[in-house]
Amino acid sequence: MTTHPIRRRVTLRARHAVLGTLLAVGVTLLAASLAFAHAVVYPKTSKTGGYEKYVLRVPNEKAVPTLRVEIRFPAELRVTSFGDVAGWQLEVLTDSAKRIVGAVWTGSLPPQRFVEFPFVGANPKAATRLVWPVYQTYAEGPRVEWTGAEGSKSPASATSITESGSADIQGSDGGTERWVSWAALAVALLGLGVALRRPSERRG
Repeated sequence: MTTHPIRRRVTLRARHAVLGTLLAVGVTLLAASLAFAHAVVYPKTSKTGGYEKYVLRVPNEKAVPTLRVEIRFPAELRVTSFGDVAGWQLEVLTDSAKRIVGAVWTGSLPPQRFVEFPFVGANPKAATRLVWPVYQTYAEGPRVEWTGAEGSKSPASATSITESGSADIQGSDGGTERWVSWAALAVALLGLGVALRRPSERRG
């Protein structure tokens, strides 16, 4: 059966419109997944008054190694201990009262790798939002300051301290990052499938 020329042109326009929309959504989701590739402290939610194991995750986003990572702890948090990380040396920063105010790790993180630095802290008794300034230094001098506002190019990580301590939807295993990446891939594949299907298949 021969397809009418006008109908064929309309069908092709519709296919291109659908493909363009789906690919645009895919690019948006992929961009969102890349936005998670920052220095982040997990969990993103914790309970007031309790002890929490926090993990600072730092990815290497450049073509040269990361040599130094520094974090400054929120004044409301009392850090009590640190976990050892193979290949990295820890320097604990304290104030005049011997209170732990920050930490510096030195080592070598190759490109396309990430490292996690664990520490334990006593949460404040009142609900609040902990902000974690992090400074990442690369070989040959570049330094990235993860201290910006949420949504900026280099945002500071934050943890919500609540009375309920509701479960962290991201989790320390980066669940949100994986879901966003899979969503981007699924949308891209769906768009490709729509583009490849023949009009006769959709009618049939």
